[in-house]
Amino acid sequence: MRKAKIKRKTKETDIAVSVELNGSGKSSINTGIGFLDHMLDLFAKHGMFDLTVVCKGDLHVDDHHTTEDVGIALAKAFTDALGDKKGIARYGMSYVPMDESLARCVVDLSGRSALVFHAEFNRKKVGDLSTEMIEHFFLSFAENLKANIHIEVLYGKNTHHKIEAIYKSFARAMRQACEVDPRVKGVLSTKGKL
Repeated sequence: MRKAKIKRKTKETDIAVSVELNGSGKSSINTGIGFLDHMLDLFAKHGMFDLTVVCKGDLHVDDHHTTEDVGIALAKAFTDALGDKKGIARYGMSYVPMDESLARCVVDLSGRSALVFHAEFNRKKVGDLSTEMIEHFFLSFAENLKANIHIEVLYGKNTHHKIEAIYKSFARAMRQACEVDPRVKGVLSTKGKL
């Protein structure tokens, strides 16, 4: 099937996510945080994932719960869409420039979670999203997809550009890792399980 729908409701957020891995990059995103919406639109477009995200969160408190819970719900949707992971490439890697900034993302859909995140931002916020939440989004995603995600901004000046390069490189790395390779019989692991 390679698609999934997730609903997640807590006292802090109410989220609905749908994803189709074999998509065309269509998206409909509404988290209540404009810059996060923009990044998820980029993720869908450059990953060629069809993605819908609707979140009603406690933004009167701050942007933390919404950003974290969107990362959790999105990861759970990817988990369901990947199923038993048979035939997937497993690994993905991408370098993406955004004007003067360059980001690298490397992904392993290994069944083990780890995040390595190296990026410094000159601003505390871009639009209505706290820049400290960028790393937290990816931590939530890595933990709930049980994936290794390594992200680094190699250089850059503009905070918006750095974050955009991160999300685009993440999208392209995820696209590679999720792709089905007909040469892979079962899962790409000597253990026989991911």
